[in-house]
Amino acid sequence: MPHPAVLSEPVLRALASVTRLSGGDATTPVPDDLCRRVAELSQLFTRERKSLASSYLDDELSRLAYLAYFLPVNFAKVQVLLGEMPAPIRQEDMTARPFTLLDLGSGPGTAALGVLDWARRSPLLRHRPLEVVAVDRSFQALEDCKKLWNVYVGAERAEGLKLTTVRLDLERNHPQTNRTINATRPYDLIVLANVLNELFPSARDPIQKRAELVRDLLSLLDQHGTLMIIEPALREISRQLHLVRDRLLEDRLCTVYSPCLHEQPCPALIKETDWCHEERPWTAPPLVAAIDRKVEFIKDALKFTYLLLRKDGRRIVRRAPEVYRVVSELRSMKGEKRAWLCNETGRPEVGRLDRERSETNAAFDDWHRGAIVRIEEIVRRERKGRESTIGRIPASANVEILRSV
Repeated sequence: MPHPAVLSEPVLRALASVTRLSGGDATTPVPDDLCRRVAELSQLFTRERKSLASSYLDDELSRLAYLAYFLPVNFAKVQVLLGEMPAPIRQEDMTARPFTLLDLGSGPGTAALGVLDWARRSPLLRHRPLEVVAVDRSFQALEDCKKLWNVYVGAERAEGLKLTTVRLDLERNHPQTNRTINATRPYDLIVLANVLNELFPSARDPIQKRAELVRDLLSLLDQHGTLMIIEPALREISRQLHLVRDRLLEDRLCTVYSPCLHEQPCPALIKETDWCHEERPWTAPPLVAAIDRKVEFIKDALKFTYLLLRKDGRRIVRRAPEVYRVVSELRSMKGEKRAWLCNETGRPEVGRLDRERSETNAAFDDWHRGAIVRIEEIVRRERKGRESTIGRIPASANVEILRSV
């Protein structure tokens, strides 16, 4: 199993300084009005997204609730994917030009702070200059972004770190966005975190408009850079991202580094009830845990849908018909376990009978959502003249976990 994501001490100190909340223990109670606003925003982010005003971060209490609760969660998601991203591959980049980030729809700088912290702790990047451009429509959110950045940088006494904030409405200014934000191009990393689904909701074809925006952003991406898209783990929003993915791949302007192990049309779109999302472990910081206790939430895992896109064709693992991504939990049933998989062959359901457990297929017991696995043998028996829809892993099969996430 993957190690839980944990926020670093410099990040926790920066959040405590800007929010003036060090809470989480009995001596520092969490304000009731803050907890109520967290609960209200959570409802808007999940069940009532159509009622979510685009200007919610202009409200002081909403910004505080976001900084105290939602930023740490989304920060951890960004850092999980930074750890999954390929390291810089050109040796001359290690000390030559700055590592550049474009954080679009940045809010209070979730991805900006995540990359700053990641770079300062990375042996490959901590001595390399870092330039970040954070773009958002909310002036107040950008001010919070600068505060977090300055507190972190001041505590680290680091040099060569530059933050530029740009107030811009991505939807209203598209397709002129590129001309506004291309000053430090090419970007090594472009992040769209929890923003793509909020754009162009009233357009005739929202999927096409979002795909066009991402296409434009690809022109700002370095040839060996990564474009990271993170969306909430909600079925409708996840399926919309699957559709954007398919439109982008049709143009052959990029490939998927992860999570997909193929560039075929997304098989999760075949059935209207299917969708694909991630679940990664994390350790909630004390303030988030304290709010959870008061509002009776359970934030014990990071759940999200994502894409890491590349222009150089790099992939998270070598692809092959016997290599799959596990796209469900391992489900225990009477006398067997099952899971759904995905690769270029489709989205098969695979199981192993308990009596077929062997030394060679024992790795099956450690499968979890997001794991990349190799299965050398899957048997599909015929029943009433038709091949079974469930593949079986026999005792003779070799099963291997290639990558935990």
